[in-house]
Amino acid sequence: MKILVVGGGGREHAIIKSLKKSPRATEIYAAPGNGGIAADAHCTGIGAKDLDAIVDFAKKQAIDFAVVAPDDPLVLGCVDLLEGEGIPCFGPNKAAAILEGSKVFSKNLMRKYNIPTAAYETFDDLAAALDYLKTAPIPTVVKADGLALGKGVTIAETREEAEAAVRACMEDKVFGDSGSHVVIEEFLTGPEVSVLSFTDGKVLVPMVSSMDHKRIGDGDTGPNTGGMGTVAPNPYYTEAMAQRCMEEIFLPTMAAMNAEGRPFKGCLYFGLMLTPQGPKVIEYNCRFGDPETQVVLPLLESDLLTVMEATAKGTLGETEVKFRNQHACCVVLASQGYPKKYETGFPITIPADLDAQVYVAGAKLEDGVLKTSGGRVLGVTALGDSLQAAIDKAYAQAAQVTFDNAYCRKDIGARALQAET
Repeated sequence: MKILVVGGGGREHAIIKSLKKSPRATEIYAAPGNGGIAADAHCTGIGAKDLDAIVDFAKKQAIDFAVVAPDDPLVLGCVDLLEGEGIPCFGPNKAAAILEGSKVFSKNLMRKYNIPTAAYETFDDLAAALDYLKTAPIPTVVKADGLALGKGVTIAETREEAEAAVRACMEDKVFGDSGSHVVIEEFLTGPEVSVLSFTDGKVLVPMVSSMDHKRIGDGDTGPNTGGMGTVAPNPYYTEAMAQRCMEEIFLPTMAAMNAEGRPFKGCLYFGLMLTPQGPKVIEYNCRFGDPETQVVLPLLESDLLTVMEATAKGTLGETEVKFRNQHACCVVLASQGYPKKYETGFPITIPADLDAQVYVAGAKLEDGVLKTSGGRVLGVTALGDSLQAAIDKAYAQAAQVTFDNAYCRKDIGARALQAET
């Protein structure tokens, strides 16, 4: 089979490496791909949001199956266009992708169908939003309605911070049209858990839970990033909690989307907070998370291509989805200075005998040499029979991958280890 994967980051590299294991995957293309992905797929250089070029390429290459991985092309309707040309896809159509594309939609959906989430109000008028903040509980959370490269959320510790966040969205338009509407919601406390799931709109199969580390510095300090590392499974997510989430959140969400005439097929991501009052939804994503994918897919024993095809065809209930009874840790190597100012263009050395998976996010090939080209450069993922073993191995192997100005957190998995004691 000829497969096209839309996207060009570490998540897409992890998806491609997993798809490569399938004996039916004869050729894999990436749009656009990156310098590291080039070792595992044909990189087209076509931008992930250039939908016309993606569809044209898929038709000319007679692509048999497409995986649309990032949020932007999903929300823009990439799946609709490809399927309209007879190319089966893994990923939700435009109508279903609104679950991530509009936080106002997703919050209202949860309210309508009694799915537990933080208390909230939505606003499209600046004066009304500012007036509400005068009496809102502090801390509070301000979210731009639309996609904002993962940067549209502010946890405001003071009323002044909350007001500044609202003005940045609605008045200064720092997120463009994405900030025309805002959600102001209750600040929740408790362990965070990411749960990715396969769903064909009829059945929902959760993947292994994971714990992301968003902040740049050790001890969860400093500004938020796209993710500095992950571990899986998440020890806070017990079997009892998993059952509760399935009954109170996962299946009701799938049913709610069906009831709204927006059946969801693809990877439905649940960002959860395990509060003292029970599990609540922080956010939905309409695709694989990054860097959660880099620890979840290495634990998948089943053939990813088979599972994705079943999800697209609506036969997921007849397909085995099995995960290894092991632990995984991913350590992200970033450019010093990220997420603010950083330098790029440094050669990357990856030993050929490295005993770990390397998923490249921000790197390019120049004259056959892999060089840094982004803030988060790559992730090193290792498996182990215990969480400690996976963490130790990931750090030992990551230490062998080198480039100038490399930076990584030294405490990926530390909170998870605390939960085990």
